[in-house]
Amino acid sequence: MKPAMYQWHYQAPKKEEITPLITYLNTKKLPENLATLLWNRKVQTEAEIEQFLNPTIQSLHDPLAIYGMEKAVERIQLAVENSETILVYGDYDADGITSTTVMKEAIELIGGQVKVYIPNRFSEGYGPNVDAFAKEIESGVSLIVTVDNGVAGHEAIDYARNQGVDVIVTDHHELPEELPNATVIIHPRHPNGNYPFGDLAGVGVAFKVACALLDDIPYEFLDLVAIGTIADLVSLTGENRTLVKIGMKLLQETDRIGLRALCKEAGLQVEKVTGENIGFIIAPRLNAIGRLGDATPGVKLMTTFDEEEAIVLAQTIQKKNEERQAIVEKISCEAFQMIAEQDQHSVYVLAKEDWHEGVLGIVASKIVQKTGRPTFVLNIDAAAQTVKGSGRSVEQLNLYDALTHSSQLLTRFGGHHMAAGLTFPYENLDSFQLQLDAYVDEHNIDFSIGQPLLIDEEMDIADASVAFIQSLDLLAPFGTDNPAPNFAFSPKQVVQIKRIGATQQHLKFQLLDNQQNGLDCVAFGKGEEALELQEQDLTATFVGKLNVNEWNGLKKPQLLLVDYQISGLQVFDYRGGRAKELPRLTEATQYMVFEEKNLDLVPSYVTPEAILTPKTISSEHPVVSNLVVVDCPVEVESLRDVLIQGNYQRIYLQCASKDECYLDGMPSREQFSKLFRFISQHKNIDIRYKLKQIASFLQLKENLLIFMIEVFSELEFVTIDNGVMNQIENPKNQQLNDSQAFKRREAKIKSEEFLLYSNLTTLKDWFLKQEEKK
Repeated sequence: MKPAMYQWHYQAPKKEEITPLITYLNTKKLPENLATLLWNRKVQTEAEIEQFLNPTIQSLHDPLAIYGMEKAVERIQLAVENSETILVYGDYDADGITSTTVMKEAIELIGGQVKVYIPNRFSEGYGPNVDAFAKEIESGVSLIVTVDNGVAGHEAIDYARNQGVDVIVTDHHELPEELPNATVIIHPRHPNGNYPFGDLAGVGVAFKVACALLDDIPYEFLDLVAIGTIADLVSLTGENRTLVKIGMKLLQETDRIGLRALCKEAGLQVEKVTGENIGFIIAPRLNAIGRLGDATPGVKLMTTFDEEEAIVLAQTIQKKNEERQAIVEKISCEAFQMIAEQDQHSVYVLAKEDWHEGVLGIVASKIVQKTGRPTFVLNIDAAAQTVKGSGRSVEQLNLYDALTHSSQLLTRFGGHHMAAGLTFPYENLDSFQLQLDAYVDEHNIDFSIGQPLLIDEEMDIADASVAFIQSLDLLAPFGTDNPAPNFAFSPKQVVQIKRIGATQQHLKFQLLDNQQNGLDCVAFGKGEEALELQEQDLTATFVGKLNVNEWNGLKKPQLLLVDYQISGLQVFDYRGGRAKELPRLTEATQYMVFEEKNLDLVPSYVTPEAILTPKTISSEHPVVSNLVVVDCPVEVESLRDVLIQGNYQRIYLQCASKDECYLDGMPSREQFSKLFRFISQHKNIDIRYKLKQIASFLQLKENLLIFMIEVFSELEFVTIDNGVMNQIENPKNQQLNDSQAFKRREAKIKSEEFLLYSNLTTLKDWFLKQEEKK
């Protein structure tokens, strides 16, 4: 059994609910299979379907409906008329870079003199900065326009206003209770406004200002709007969906030579760029420069008209991204090692010197995704004796609330339910861990319950065709609030299992149904779980997202695995000399050894506490999920006793036997008689040195001869004194099966026949029956 990592929720509308949708889709000659998916996305009327599938630019809301927009436009126009120098003050992530570019170009289009300033993540931090404002004001700036930041910049904005400089804030982040004293604040959720859509990204807000400034819709900015909106993980519904869906088409035709150069460096064809490409390829590259240093080259890349400069900038950004990836990989490896070595905690607090602060949030996210535990990844500044970093969470724990509970330990912190940043003295590190653990205990938070995973539909493998998958593009772009559909498959077989990737970190296999229809499956980051799928007669369900894999002109359906679960008991076959293939099991495991002579078959890394023997089986042991049956018991009932004692989910059958009784069989009566006559005809037989000769003479295997002598000795047919054997005169009349050794061999033959030579299906059925007897 392998439980799912997530908590699965099947979304299954009733047939009568989607019948009207199917009828409408048929009239539009659209695939019927979209009905369920649209319903699950709350797109349930004809008008909603039309707007969702075919959003138009005319559906965009009036930019002047945003509170303060007229005032902002008037002030920018006045600055242009008076030839004032306008500073566009941006942010260092992909949304900030695209927002800055849109605002810069929009003001320049009406003749404005524009400077750009993006603060440094490390030396200046996020948002308005007094020193930066002071320097720019001194250089002649008389109007500052923030993009993708500003609503929390009270101090710097007050400073600028006191210097006689106007500040227009354009932002989309959470509004504080007290707004800064800006000249005007452009925010889709402004408390004095009633704009119909409040989830614009920073670049979306900048675009709205551009629309108002130009009194038109500047299509040339929509490629950037698509990138920034997807990158910032805002809701891809409503107005954002319209902006991104139209922007994606324009991105594929973009004239921005910098964007084209970046795509080329990343191995993308601009003409085929998808929302997924933006989220996983373009956005990380734009984010990388700000994570590792100055993000200004990102704006230069978006605005340059020089092809050579574009190539150089794209190459620089590509190198920064590769550097970022290497840093993330290094810190991730170190962090996972720390988790393996430390005591189990409810929340992971991982801190080390020389961890790059720009990527700690990425590492924390990777750990949360892998473990399902809230995680803080922190850099220790030994010189300053401070700790600084990022946290990421799961649904069960509100990070901001947990940090508020420990605020007396912290110098500063900020964030929300799922993410946070924090700084505190190094001396508080242990106390911080303890307080987090205590907070989880006090609130009875259970992290064993996985995060919710919405599953759109259970599908047959045969239905996952290329045509079906291509029809899903009608629902794109996918992202927050419009996730790519998840489909569940329950195959008859899992075959062609292999690890792939430079470090074998990924997994590829194929799902087969009863008719041998196949579906390729790729599981990123699950290379170590190949063992889970090796079992025959697997009862499992796989959940993932469908895409089309194209190679050498051949298109094939493919499932990108999100999660899977295996039901019932799992039995893995490592019999018949395959023991050396048994991997080192990372989960708690017990190794059952029935005969003391076979203890050397247990791997050297196994601790004594993990080894079970007939003497220790009745003792109390920790409950573990894995059992390795190292050797074959004399009687099958002995294994049954072990199973009754435990609650195993995975059984690994090694069942080694140094002298296989089943293959050698039981000596015949004639062979016993022949040995008896030999002993009666010879005196003082030295069995220490002459066993081989005797075995050869009697045409017996040596191990069989030893067994037969053991039977005779037990039945008192012979005496053995210092290795010398003689017949007993007039022995007591006994049957061979009166001997315990004889009975033990009979039982061992049956045990080996069953455990070593039954097929795995038969054995699994037997194991399941033992479970039922508990």
